[in-house]
Amino acid sequence: MILVCGENLIDFIQEPGEGLPSFRANPGGSPFNTAMALGRQEKETGYLTPISSDTLGQLLRDTIEGSGVTCLAPTSDKPTSMAVVSLKDGQPAYQFYRDNTAERQVDAASLAASMPDQITALQLGSLCLANGEDAAAWANLAEDLSSKGVPITFDPNIRSAFIHDRADYLSRFERVARIAHLIKLSDEDIAWLYPGQDMIEAADAMFATYKPAILVLTKGGDGARCRIGDTSFEVAAAPVPDLFDTVGAGDTFMANLIAGLHDAGALIAGAPISLDQAAPIMRRAAVAAAINCGRKGCNPPTRPEVQAALTAD
Repeated sequence: MILVCGENLIDFIQEPGEGLPSFRANPGGSPFNTAMALGRQEKETGYLTPISSDTLGQLLRDTIEGSGVTCLAPTSDKPTSMAVVSLKDGQPAYQFYRDNTAERQVDAASLAASMPDQITALQLGSLCLANGEDAAAWANLAEDLSSKGVPITFDPNIRSAFIHDRADYLSRFERVARIAHLIKLSDEDIAWLYPGQDMIEAADAMFATYKPAILVLTKGGDGARCRIGDTSFEVAAAPVPDLFDTVGAGDTFMANLIAGLHDAGALIAGAPISLDQAAPIMRRAAVAAAINCGRKGCNPPTRPEVQAALTAD
């Protein structure tokens, strides 16, 4: 089972149109989206973060379980976290509300009680490392599972508004990055981590420092770059005939990277990844993200949908 940890919340996403803005409620949170996308790629996926027992929490649970994901943590009586997502030219801007909410109710004991018997990989990132006691618990879990041979996949998806102490956050970031088999970053992540530096040079410096098997840099409409060993290559962004928004595109991309590595037998800690393995995995991730961008909010494609798009490409 692939474990996914990190926030779940309801995105109140702005609807296009003139006049006073209107918002629709959409299940979300970067790790939640990634888990949902993995489930739709027909991977056995367990979601390790608590979900609220309130009405919004039930919407979250119905959505993720409807994608084939197993909710491993007990239901919490704390409220659901929320985000307000405003759109400008199709690009999302976020405001979060997640103090003392259900998805923050995490500690070493609760995580240990929710562990499945078999673990294929651990995926984490986004707000789960930003701050608080739960952030420390997630970082500790990653190190513990890594020491037992579980491959770690890491999508930092940095939200700077939630990082109150840069040095404190970077200490957790570095702990996870040093044990990661796969690291996926966006151009915005790189800009925050390496302010003022050339994006490609910064990504290569990260690869040299943390030595993952694969490091992927996504660049929005400019495609993505993959670094494995001494080799790097670019993958163009897949076309989106009818762009709706980009919410969840990076999460869909990440899930399909993980699914592709698993399909190729390359989701193994310490195992090298070849160019022949990496190139089709990157293309798959780009195509899946493009499908998502043609839909409202995060609505990742199923495995048959991705396969059909790749065949038609």
